[in-house]
Amino acid sequence: MSDTEQGHPPARPALQDYERDPGDKPPFVLTFAEVKLLGIAGVGFFLDAYDLFIINPVSTMLQYRLYGGKSLPNNLQGLLKAAANIGSVIGQFLFGYFADALGRKALYGKELMLIIFATIMCISCPTNDLSPDNCLIWLTVFRIILGIGVGGDYPMSASVTSDRAVIRKRGTLLAYIFANQGWGSFMGSLATIIVLACYKHVMNDEGETSKVDGVWRIVIGLSLIPAFGTLYQRLTLPEAERYKRAKNDTLVETDEVKDFKDGVKVSSLNEPEEEVHVDIQRKAHFREFLEYFSEWRHAKILIGTCTCWFLLDIAFYGINLNQNVVLQQIGYAGTTGTPWEKLFKVSTGNIIITALGFVPGYYVSVLTIEKLGRKVIQFQGFLMTALFLGILAGKFTSLNNASFIVCFALLQFFFNFGANTTTYCYPAEVFPTKYRATAHGMSAACGKAGAIISALVFNTLTSSIGTPAVLWIFFGCSLVGACFTLLLPEVAGRDPDAILAEEIREKRLQQRH
Repeated sequence: MSDTEQGHPPARPALQDYERDPGDKPPFVLTFAEVKLLGIAGVGFFLDAYDLFIINPVSTMLQYRLYGGKSLPNNLQGLLKAAANIGSVIGQFLFGYFADALGRKALYGKELMLIIFATIMCISCPTNDLSPDNCLIWLTVFRIILGIGVGGDYPMSASVTSDRAVIRKRGTLLAYIFANQGWGSFMGSLATIIVLACYKHVMNDEGETSKVDGVWRIVIGLSLIPAFGTLYQRLTLPEAERYKRAKNDTLVETDEVKDFKDGVKVSSLNEPEEEVHVDIQRKAHFREFLEYFSEWRHAKILIGTCTCWFLLDIAFYGINLNQNVVLQQIGYAGTTGTPWEKLFKVSTGNIIITALGFVPGYYVSVLTIEKLGRKVIQFQGFLMTALFLGILAGKFTSLNNASFIVCFALLQFFFNFGANTTTYCYPAEVFPTKYRATAHGMSAACGKAGAIISALVFNTLTSSIGTPAVLWIFFGCSLVGACFTLLLPEVAGRDPDAILAEEIREKRLQQRH
């Protein structure tokens, strides 16, 4: 006799270790299988932050190697800083769509291969053979390719994790993965300090400033270690059972939908027991995606995730890609001393900024995301960042160093215990499995569009209207972001696949009547 005939619920096929959860421990206490999954998926965000934020000290080093200590040409500097984000937009759209169409397994690991290739090409830049401007163009081209890989990791890792996560712990797992962004920034700053310290004798004592050429190559090249370390695991990760179910027309009947681990309870409908065909084709055609989001109840959620991420990244990247303004205010601008002393001081300032606000904010999100919920964290995060941006803008010239550091650290804290974390989690949790990667890729691409705008216009705007006025613009972005957060539902305990099946069942009942 089958399980169903004996009165038992149908067995879930090939239940994976990640999904076996007795529910007797807090969400932030992970099993070995979950830790292993985080190690595989989290390295992408470590590299994302490492590569994106390392460009600040590297661009300073290139001033000494290529331009004799003078500033990089404004247009090329802006393009160099924006290059990885430009690539990210492409990667997020492409990998997001094809992860739904072809499957996570078909693509996972390919984005890491792109990152590895681009990193190797960046550190192979022939500075002795090319003109200074052409060297920057070389780096820009391969940082765009790097960005495609980094961007592809957003929807891929979010989907791979969300597909496997127990719903009770889904937000926590996603927040843990995103927290690697803080560690990437921290390790990038630490690596710069350590490598510079190793070069102190030759650069500072012997005065061979051109040896900085080796420093920036080593600092960028170190990111290859975690990339190679997890490449094999990504390429061999099996397809998640939840994704297989979404693609195989086997989401059946109300009772089986209820059987989803910790799924939301669907209403019982008086209809005969029959298989609910979810009309899923073998490939997620874009037409089907458009049809789903043509309904306002779905479209408003996508508008919310895209707009919130866009507004957040205008402010977040505007500040973090241009930390020289902040470093000047806290006394770590590196404007005096030998070239080595200047570089070392800027790197020290960067690690102070990262340690103060970056890492703590991520882990407060990890600990509280299932208790407070995503909507509360995002809403209060936007309001608190608006508050501290307003203080910085209004008192920019009158704050002393200690006050500025405290205010800036709290700003960074509420970026990360706030919208920077939840804008990543929301699209991975609120959309059904069959549309998840595409919607996440679109949302993330909107975020990177905001980052590109900041990278390209921040310096120009600052010189024309002043830094306080730019901070007021960021203040406005945060307030508008809080308003758009109201479009989003709370997703704690919400199973989007069960909700999709229920919507399809309701439509069928309406068609019958």
